Amino acid sequence: MLIRALIVLLVVLNLGAAAWWLSRPAPLPEPEPVLPAGVARLQLVDETGPAALPSYPTAAPSATPTACVSLGPYTSQAAATQAQATAARHLVRPRVREVPGMSASGYQVVIPPAASLEDAQAEAAKIGAAGFDDFLVVRQGDQANGIALGRYRSRDAAERRLAQLQAAGFAAQLQPVGRAGPGLWWVDAGIVEGTDPAALARLAGSGEPQPLECTALR
Repeated sequence: MLIRALIVLLVVLNLGAAAWWLSRPAPLPEPEPVLPAGVARLQLVDETGPAALPSYPTAAPSATPTACVSLGPYTSQAAATQAQATAARHLVRPRVREVPGMSASGYQVVIPPAASLEDAQAEAAKIGAAGFDDFLVVRQGDQANGIALGRYRSRDAAERRLAQLQAAGFAAQLQPVGRAGPGLWWVDAGIVEGTDPAALARLAGSGEPQPLECTALR
């Protein structure tokens, strides 16, 4: 009987302890420590809300750009249009431009047409006096009064000839020779102030950005 009474007593005590634990009031939160004046309270990462994204300047359509570039070249209009969309927030007055291409079978070095045949002949005399040969004053066609300075199958050979003439002070140019082929596409635009042109080119999948006169966008 004594053992049974002890067991009943232990059960009653356990039930009482459980009832007290379940009905006890919730503990009050500890008061925040008093911080010295001018010291901000530290915040946990989840208290600050979503991380703020860096803000970028947005191009104003009516803004007058102070620097302009050509991005590209792109092999299709779709690729150029996509690049323009990707970099749109950094661009002012962007436009897509096509440059007709050709499949070069060779290269020629020329001096563009002069104002008259006499001017072309005078320039040719200077070229001969500088020690160059293999040149010809063009007398008809769309290159009339220009000077042909040689045609080459290899671009490297043409560029060597071009470099020699330019080093001597002549305004020679390199032109591809061949039939019409696929064109290339460019994105011409002003750039938002503070935008790095090299970083912009990487964003747009472009080669090295080419300087552009902003008057071309007006």
